[in-house]
Amino acid sequence: MWLNNILETIGNTPLIKINKITQDLPCTVLAKVEYFNPGNSIKDRMALKMLEVAEKEGKIKPGGTIIEGTSGNTGMGLALAACIKGYKCIFTTTDKQSKEKADILKAVGAEVIVCPTNVEPEDPRSYYSVSKRLATEVPNSWYVNQYDNLANRDAHYEQTGPEIWKQTEGKVTHLVVATGTGGTIVGTGKYLKEKNPNIKVWAIDSYGSLLKKYFETGELDQKEVYPYISEGFGEDFVPQNYDMQYIDEFVKVTDKDGAVMARRIAKEEGIFGGYSCGSCLQGLMQLKSQLKKDDVVVCIFHDHGSRYIGKVYNDQWMMERGFLEVKTFKDLVNGRGTQKIITVSPTQTVLEAINLMKKYDIENIPVYNLDENIGSISANGLFDKILNNPELKGNLIDTVMEKPYPMVSFDMPVERLSSYISKEIGAVISKDDSGSLHIVTKYDIIQSLSK
Repeated sequence: MWLNNILETIGNTPLIKINKITQDLPCTVLAKVEYFNPGNSIKDRMALKMLEVAEKEGKIKPGGTIIEGTSGNTGMGLALAACIKGYKCIFTTTDKQSKEKADILKAVGAEVIVCPTNVEPEDPRSYYSVSKRLATEVPNSWYVNQYDNLANRDAHYEQTGPEIWKQTEGKVTHLVVATGTGGTIVGTGKYLKEKNPNIKVWAIDSYGSLLKKYFETGELDQKEVYPYISEGFGEDFVPQNYDMQYIDEFVKVTDKDGAVMARRIAKEEGIFGGYSCGSCLQGLMQLKSQLKKDDVVVCIFHDHGSRYIGKVYNDQWMMERGFLEVKTFKDLVNGRGTQKIITVSPTQTVLEAINLMKKYDIENIPVYNLDENIGSISANGLFDKILNNPELKGNLIDTVMEKPYPMVSFDMPVERLSSYISKEIGAVISKDDSGSLHIVTKYDIIQSLSK
């Protein structure tokens, strides 16, 4: 039997056990993996629900324009619905969101306007303000306002909550959500608590967001607000979708911890989730002391890692922010002490090179003519040549030297250094900031990777 359109594939996403990362926890941890929705995120659920409610209430007419401020995922859900139902879309987003999100929205026909992140919500340049203004200027348009549109949380009360209850056979004891608009955590939490009031609902917030303090004190403290890198959760105001009676605790997760955990989930569990998936599981790990043997924890994994290829899953982006702990050429050199590099000139003899290898217990020597890197001498290469012709010991080095060792940057990560090393190339060389020459060998790299 076939489906009538892509919207009929929304929902009924799988619940998948987390095994390796949570192996030291006493309980069962399950991920509600929402990237199985057609738009690759949980936002498909509420996007369609909000649009259907708007249609019933006459807020949007055929051929109209959907306008919304979005971090990307809600926009995708709305855009898919618009494709099927014949609407146009204009979305505003912030410049902290990944480029991939904007490109994907454009691919499904939406117009995307990028606004600055580091402004107050009331600032006319904010993506909230721009979307509201457009809704007053564009004829036959509907401003979605996912933050205050209660159909957002209704979608999760009607869909996500019942799915989790059914999939766990009513055994769920904890719900963990990286929360932004409040729709997912409140709608799902409300349903589950009606089924079992003892279920704990834990909200994951970001440093730079005011939600946690508001939950704990009722105070809207703008001193809590500052720019942060995490995407898709945390807020600098409190959306109307929040009803704090359905939330038991808030915990904040750093930008770094969320990003690192997302990469771990991909590598160790095979679940290629987005930034907030990492933050959600990291938040749970920070609360692990509260878990017991028979607990069944459900973590909402909101979206897919393809949205973050240029960020969380990009080594350079991670390193620039100090999120990725990597060893470099410099680290290998510093770790073995200040041994001076040994070089030879092309006019020295093979025997002299052999004696230097014995004296300094080395197997690789660069050949330099003045300041030019012109070749190399290796123990393996010399062994093969001298075995066949012992008289070569008296020859000049330029008659037996091999290709020069590759010159690399002093801060190149070890993982990239290894791509230069082969059976024929046993070392790489580099210069530090003072111009001094250093060498890293195949043995150095093997030693570093084994630690």
